[in-house]
Amino acid sequence: MFKKIVAGTCFIGLIVILILNITNYNESQNQEEKSNVIEVTGDSSVKGTTIISPDKPNGIDIGETAPDFTLLTIDGKEVSLSDFRGKKVFLNFWATWCGPCKIEMPEMQKIQENYEDEVEIIAVNATGDANETVDAVEKFLSQGNFSFTVLLDPKSEVTDAYKLIGIPTTYFIGTDGEIQSEKVIGPMTYELMEEKIDELN
Repeated sequence: MFKKIVAGTCFIGLIVILILNITNYNESQNQEEKSNVIEVTGDSSVKGTTIISPDKPNGIDIGETAPDFTLLTIDGKEVSLSDFRGKKVFLNFWATWCGPCKIEMPEMQKIQENYEDEVEIIAVNATGDANETVDAVEKFLSQGNFSFTVLLDPKSEVTDAYKLIGIPTTYFIGTDGEIQSEKVIGPMTYELMEEKIDELN
């Protein structure tokens, strides 16, 4: 009987040690991830927005050529990223069900109107997501009266190519077709977008 009690106690002890090791590992992983993230502070409407540093393994790094793609607009027109070579590009990923996306869309429209000769905004919709529909996209765009380029990604091919970990996500592409500034995950303010325009060549 005594041996059974000792064996049972040892077994429980091993489980406790295993749980503690897993907890410590997860905490160390979280700390490592936080070290690669720069928090954007200031405007309360974007508090918590994160700018991912170029050494973070998720996504396309600064200095890399932005993967080219061809998608359709809501009207069925083919548009390729390479069509805008020679112009600064904000490559935005969004969905109609995404609250933060709705916050930044009007700001993106203002940027498009005020800087249309300098920057092109391309908003790729997560049409491949089970919660998204083309009808919802069409309704959203008509209500918002947005004039920047909106593309549908029904097979999530572009979303996958850019290794998204959340939306909205925006990449900043220079006139040479390369990623020139840290990507932003979260809603952008007008001021932040102006800063990004100045950073691009």
